[in-house]
Amino acid sequence: MTSVPPTDTAPDTTPAEIPEFPPARSAVCPFDPSPQMRDLAQRGPLTKVRSWGESTPWVVTDHAEQKALLADARLSAKFSHPGFPSPVAPDPAHQHAGNATDLSFVGLDDPEHARLRRMVSGVFTIKRVEAMRPVVQKMTDAFIDRMLDGPNPADLVQALALPIPSLVISELLGVPYEDHAFFQSNSKDIVSAVATPETRQAAHANLAQYLDHLVSEKLTSPGDDLLSQLGEQIKAGELTRRQAVAMGVLLLLGGHETTANMITLGTLLLLQHPDQLAVVRDTDDPKVIAFAVEELLRYLSIVHLGRRRTALEDIEIAGRTIRAGEGVILLGELANRDPSVFPDPDRLDITRDARLHQAFGAGTHHCVGQPLARLELQVIYPTLFRRIPTLQVATDLKEIPFKYDAVIYGVHQLPVTW
Repeated sequence: MTSVPPTDTAPDTTPAEIPEFPPARSAVCPFDPSPQMRDLAQRGPLTKVRSWGESTPWVVTDHAEQKALLADARLSAKFSHPGFPSPVAPDPAHQHAGNATDLSFVGLDDPEHARLRRMVSGVFTIKRVEAMRPVVQKMTDAFIDRMLDGPNPADLVQALALPIPSLVISELLGVPYEDHAFFQSNSKDIVSAVATPETRQAAHANLAQYLDHLVSEKLTSPGDDLLSQLGEQIKAGELTRRQAVAMGVLLLLGGHETTANMITLGTLLLLQHPDQLAVVRDTDDPKVIAFAVEELLRYLSIVHLGRRRTALEDIEIAGRTIRAGEGVILLGELANRDPSVFPDPDRLDITRDARLHQAFGAGTHHCVGQPLARLELQVIYPTLFRRIPTLQVATDLKEIPFKYDAVIYGVHQLPVTW
């Protein structure tokens, strides 16, 4: 962002001057990075922070430096590195044991990361995802019908935002949708920033046991779904059963939790900007909708505690030296508000070309499911506002429970009326 980076020869900040991280978001501007987060950007592209006791990882704020580092193989995504900057309070009993297997290829480096990722990436190609558009449209209309027939006001989270991506990822994986309450509840505990380590471990164990049972069924009675494909790779010796289960947990969790939060937060934001909402509602141009979705992804950046890495060797960047073993936190919400890339970045403008945003990350670890997330958002936003043109929030903005307590930002409930 607009600041002059200090040189590596400048004196390091004293321990008392190192800011605590993460800073609390501001309830006054719940859609924006907090003032303390913006202060980090004013310190320069890279600055040290204090996180979880004596840990002092680097925070990277600028777009260019983040893009370069996310593509740098000298940064490791492995959770097991002692210097890895955990987004939640670490469990002292397992602080360096890591959960790389638990979260599959997300917590691995190439070449193993690339090998496992290829086993599922074919399902999420743009061509295959686009073929699902009529199905997602039908689902969206069905859930809106149900919401209109139900109580008014309604909670948009439970009525629409959570069910649709849950149903979509369930059908892709081969997971029974009738189990959605079980996997949604455990997923919520896993992404909580305030849950105890024991609660998160138990939630993960619940999902792993559940997916292991499903994988077992697919091994003997395969179907036309992703878990069955992973079962075939187990039989071929290309994948262990534990790896298949971990991949299932990752895709089930990521496939509904992130998109659900983006649906509700984006809807709430558009309801605060009726002029831009009207464009989304009234256009029949898919390019206009696509641009609107990219701008919402840029503006909201729901992965709000950063992407985490550990340096494998010394890295010189922006006049600083990230030493081997040091943690690095790449703040996409600040990269997406970088004025050198996005003029007037704090203004929501659904006509801007925001495709350089880093809402889905960058480099080899960019989100594998981003084509599906984009499709769901492109269908749901315009359909919701066309079907319910009088939609409005049923309470004051200050009464809405934002997810300050989670690693994925959003709202716990969104009461709406029409």
